[in-house]
Amino acid sequence: MEHLVDRLTGAPGRDDRLTHLEVLPPRVARTAPWPAWVDPELVAAWKRGGIAEPWAHQVEAADLAHAGEHAVLATGTASGKSLGYLMPALTAINTKRGPRGQRGSSTLYISPTKALAQDQLNTLRGLGLEGLRVATHDGDSSPEEREWTRDHGEYVLTNPDMLHRSLLPGHERWTRFFAALDFVVIDECHHYRGVFGAHVSQVMRRLRRVAALYGASPTFVLASATVAEPEVAAGRLTGLPVRAVTDDASPRGQVALALWEPPFVSYGGEHGAPVRRSVTAELADLLTDLIIENVRTLAFVRSRRGAETVSLTTKRLLDEVDASLAARVAAYRGGYLPEERRELEQALRSGELLGLAATNALELGIDISGLDAVLLGGFPGTRAALWQQVGRAGRDGGDALGVLVARDDPLDTYLVNHPEHLLGRPVEATVFDPDNPYVLGPHLCAAAAESPLTEEGLEIFGPAARDAVDALTAAGLLRKRHHGWYWTDRRRASDLADIRSSGGSPVRLVEESTGRVLGTVDHGSSHGTAHSGAVYLHQGESYLVLDLDLEESVATVVPAPDVSYSTSAREVTDIEIVREARHETWGRVRLSFGTVRVTHQVVSFLKRKVPSGDVIGEEPLDLPERTLETASVWWTVPDDVLEDSGISAEDLPGAAHAAEHASIGLLPLFATCDRWDIGGVSTARHADTGVLTVFVYDGHPGGAGFSERGFATAFEWLEATRDAIDSCACTEGCPSCVQSPKCGNQNNPLDKAGAVRLLDLVLAEVN
Repeated sequence: MEHLVDRLTGAPGRDDRLTHLEVLPPRVARTAPWPAWVDPELVAAWKRGGIAEPWAHQVEAADLAHAGEHAVLATGTASGKSLGYLMPALTAINTKRGPRGQRGSSTLYISPTKALAQDQLNTLRGLGLEGLRVATHDGDSSPEEREWTRDHGEYVLTNPDMLHRSLLPGHERWTRFFAALDFVVIDECHHYRGVFGAHVSQVMRRLRRVAALYGASPTFVLASATVAEPEVAAGRLTGLPVRAVTDDASPRGQVALALWEPPFVSYGGEHGAPVRRSVTAELADLLTDLIIENVRTLAFVRSRRGAETVSLTTKRLLDEVDASLAARVAAYRGGYLPEERRELEQALRSGELLGLAATNALELGIDISGLDAVLLGGFPGTRAALWQQVGRAGRDGGDALGVLVARDDPLDTYLVNHPEHLLGRPVEATVFDPDNPYVLGPHLCAAAAESPLTEEGLEIFGPAARDAVDALTAAGLLRKRHHGWYWTDRRRASDLADIRSSGGSPVRLVEESTGRVLGTVDHGSSHGTAHSGAVYLHQGESYLVLDLDLEESVATVVPAPDVSYSTSAREVTDIEIVREARHETWGRVRLSFGTVRVTHQVVSFLKRKVPSGDVIGEEPLDLPERTLETASVWWTVPDDVLEDSGISAEDLPGAAHAAEHASIGLLPLFATCDRWDIGGVSTARHADTGVLTVFVYDGHPGGAGFSERGFATAFEWLEATRDAIDSCACTEGCPSCVQSPKCGNQNNPLDKAGAVRLLDLVLAEVN
């Protein structure tokens, strides 16, 4: 694979883009005999499929689950994790089935996406097991299919949303299934993090409680790409003691990972900042080169539009070389019909396609073998996700090439220039808080609707459950009776918990003249993107927003083909400290963690000339305030420390603001979050502290565990932030260090040099 790297770097003008090349040696497989307890019919089926003997980690996990021990199988991509839970689950189904085919054992398989469940369904059907009743239960299932699954399904594939809204609230109709429940499989469990992870952890507790109503105590088997402390994360997710299997015995070819940084190409960015060449343009060039070399390649792109752009640009570049090659490239993203996605997957497997530009819709568990290379359009957010995506290549045991192409972003820039923080380190801890009151309360209501809550039964929901029940009772959502707490509201209790944290109904963008729905935007972001006067782009066409009706969640738009400007919202943010939960003292600097109340209000929007970005006007807006009570980490620097810094009083706001932006950009290195999951506020003198204060807070009610992780790793986090700013090649600050695409103050003021001095001052106090 190193010769391919030489080919990519050898093109004119690319000699300085490779910042690091890491080569991992191949790994030899270690197998183990089939366990004696596995049903011989199953062993014969797997042998027909080409598995002579399982790998050692598969047997270890299977033995644990067969013995009734909860287990998490945390090994690399393409390490055959599914066999580890299929051996005990299918053996129980086959051996406990009644003489007339009655269901004696059932398994519930839970995955974060319907696509992954479909892939698992195809795997099970491919075994050719006569009599195995396997079915999916998701939003695409018809009423007839759901009824058959309830009455006959032995291996049922679903997702957390369906479990939360259908299976658990309607458990009386699933009595025989739950009574026979022996195994619960939670696939790709590292994806359950943040507020989503907290919701799923409470859904799992409700599942255990419903199973117990029917006398079942299922064994949980979790599967994950490598995750830090998998037994801790799995235990937090299920509320159970879990054994971890982490010694990967599957074969692997040599893996070469190249870190790649696009060059600066102009100085036309915000406030004259330098701008790097776009990731999509860089990916298209690299994908073109690899396809010319007959290298089967998958390019991961962050957005749907980006995937389409990379595909079209690559086709155009290949057409100049060999028109037949252009036909062997395609895009793959969410929004395609299922049959279109299956056709693309099959074309890639067969070799008909040489290149595919895909969103992470292809990341989760789709078995694509025979790939040679993977291009990553930006750091995917976590080291676990990085290796998950790189692991798509070399899935047949062959050698693999991965290329991480940095976006114009502080974290990406830092990582490709500090490979020691990316490679040779354990992956991140999966962060979520099951005791978040905004999560726990709605699930206690849902649980009470499923079966009345009892004093002794509250233990399953964690130590905060008792106080939460009292609060729900005082609010009239639960009613205390002699035998426990009951749900007495007319509403569906499960509707109270929005497990995907969408923040309300999406705002539909409706064309005024036709009533056609062009698309939707998240409710939370509608104030900034769908306000009156906003320019909205849809499939390359420009529209102007006439009106935003927040009560009806509708924005009315009209075509605006001649509009020559873009719009960006200006937002005012205020933050107050509700309570400090804990703190550390770093000399004269104080680091704190606790609860804050954040108030946002979009007050105006700027019109910017296209393509220069020059501001040509500002118009006021009358939108309501939005309030968020959440968790935050913050640090304060008293005046006497600042006097030693050499930063002038007028430069302090810009220094603090730049440090805040960069620290938000670097927190995902230490917590499993995206920069869009967190926010920040900085001020040279905050009303509650009386001194310079920088806040970084979770962007979800009650918190998601991200800022708490920042508090726990504060020194390493702020040290990395300081290094990221200082090492950036720009002079005044740019998107690669201190500018933020989500700044409500339009990245003003910012002082790059002042931020470095300020962080030096804070870090020096630790010693």
